[in-house]
Formats: sequence, structure tokens, C-alpha cells
Amino acid sequence: MLFMKGSPKEPRCGFSRQMVEILQKHGVAFSSFDIFSDEEVRQGLKTFSNWPTYPQLYVKGELIGGLDIVKELEASGELDTICPKGQKLEDRLKSLINKAPVMLFMKGNKQMAKCGFSKQIIEIMNNTGVDYETFDILEDEEVRQGLKSFSNWPTYPQLYVKGELVGGLDIVKELKESGELLPVLKGEN
Repeated sequence: MLFMKGSPKEPRCGFSRQMVEILQKHGVAFSSFDIFSDEEVRQGLKTFSNWPTYPQLYVKGELIGGLDIVKELEASGELDTICPKGQKLEDRLKSLINKAPVMLFMKGNKQMAKCGFSKQIIEIMNNTGVDYETFDILEDEEVRQGLKSFSNWPTYPQLYVKGELVGGLDIVKELKESGELLPVLKGEN
């Protein structure tokens, strides 16, 4: 966990920016907390950690240190052994695609579609009675862009059955009209 000023996408100080760059360069999987969003956490963590400045990097609940310490660990080669590596994007995409037998990548989720195409496909899916999971691509830009290349399908929504791409809304509509959607969703094709 990285306690920093701002977010990895928008660091609000040079030290936080440098820390993010080092962690990303080393493929470290990390989440962050913007200390500007909570003054109580900002002040309390200084006392709790006995570390007066930000950013602060924690691994498995233990304080590693600030930017100077992380730079030293990087120089000595120890950073790679201390910090958990992020999953490679392709492995992550395969894992997400296979999270459920029927996976729908869309803008929004089952409860609230965030675009007209996603709303239409949800209505079709809900009328089939088949269980499915959704992934909101608006929550993860890496997945949103990576899946387009991985699947060689440039638009969303994208429907997968047993790890295989079925297609987008147009394909799903065609399958529904031809009576083939239910067998496809059940993996009977």
C-alpha cells in the first residue's frame, strides 16, 4: 500500500510521482491511498509509523519507508525481492475471462449499465435465465484497453463463454434472433 499525495494517475508532489514511477518500472502490484482525502489518516499515520513524511510504502502491513529508502532498495536490487509483482496483463485477462462460465465485459454492471449497448445486452442476458458475471471496464483502464487487443475486438460490450469470445451486442442479437443464443450460453455449440 502506498500512502501518497494524489493518486498514481495524478501524483500531487514530485516525491509521490518518483515513487509511483519506481514501483511501476519494477512491475510492483500496489494500491494507493491519497492522504489529501483524509486529514485524520494523514496526521495519524505519521505518528503510527513514526515516519514524518510522505509518500510511505507498506508491504504486508509493514512500513518499508519513504522515497529515499525505496531508492536505496532499488539500487541494491532488494526492491524486487521485497515487493509483490503484478500479474502480467495477458495472464490477468485470461483469468478474468475465465472467472465465470459466462463473462460479460461492459460499461457498468448487471445492476447499472453505463451505456445504451451495455443496457441492451444486459436485458437480453437477463431474459435467458443463464447465470453470468460482469466486469466493469470503466473501473480498469488497463483491462479496457488490453482486452481490445487480446480479443481482437475493438468495442464493448464483449461476451465470453467458457473463455471464448462470442462477440458484441450485434452478434448476441443475431444469435438471439436465430434461436442459437441459449445453446451458445450453455456451451452446447
